[in-house]
Amino acid sequence: MAELIDGKLISSIIKDECKARIEKLKSEGKEVALAVIQVGDDPASSVYVGNKKKACEYIGAVSLSYHLEESATQEELLELIDKLNLDDKVNGILVQLPLPKSFDEDEVIRRIDPDKDVDGFHPINVGRLSIGEKGFVSCTPAGIIELLKRSNVSIEGKECVVIGRSNIVGKPMAMLMLRENATVTVCHSRTKDLREVTKRADILIVAIGKPKMIDASYVKEGAVVIDVGIHRPDPDSKKLCGDVDFESVEKIASKITPVPGGVGPMTIAMLMNNLVNSAE
Repeated sequence: MAELIDGKLISSIIKDECKARIEKLKSEGKEVALAVIQVGDDPASSVYVGNKKKACEYIGAVSLSYHLEESATQEELLELIDKLNLDDKVNGILVQLPLPKSFDEDEVIRRIDPDKDVDGFHPINVGRLSIGEKGFVSCTPAGIIELLKRSNVSIEGKECVVIGRSNIVGKPMAMLMLRENATVTVCHSRTKDLREVTKRADILIVAIGKPKMIDASYVKEGAVVIDVGIHRPDPDSKKLCGDVDFESVEKIASKITPVPGGVGPMTIAMLMNNLVNSAE
């Protein structure tokens, strides 16, 4: 049976480290502040914004909340971002996605100062990652690297397969694994003989958005399996599942992330880490 990689525990350790770093900054007379902008009242977005506020409170950072009505214009949102870009007291700016359909998300992300882009979505930060420069890295892939390292998983020289090529997880994940000297293959919906490719993986990272798609037949004996997906397969059920069929894969993997409690908690922990990096 696979050893569980405990994302709740590792994320709480990272948040405690952020707390200590903020205490040091405060002793030098510096406050740390995150500005979070929400447009409209999407219930899931409101939950995520609330979680980010709680994390800021926990580590000792100031959380600045800005709420625009769904009827707000693109121009109003861009003006607010411009104001926050120029505010020296603000270390990080985050626009909660998705935005209402009338907004151009790409233009909004590009308007954030790359040095305050704690989500790591700005094309400049994506470019910095691709050429190995320092910059903010998308929080979920950065969190997965921490999960692996803090669970004593050696990455260098290992064969890593990433299933999924999204801009938020798949692509930055592949680049981060390359940075750690893994040999990386990226699979997607057009990949032929997917099982043949995934069964080579020492480290298998699954971010495809399909509940329980990856079962034991896709996994090499002894592989480390990271499940990025989160689904509620039955609308009436409180039980969540991931992209990996946990019950079958747990029997042959050496280490595996559960859903919930695996990758999920790491995303906000790494957002806090990016925020403190920005302040420092």
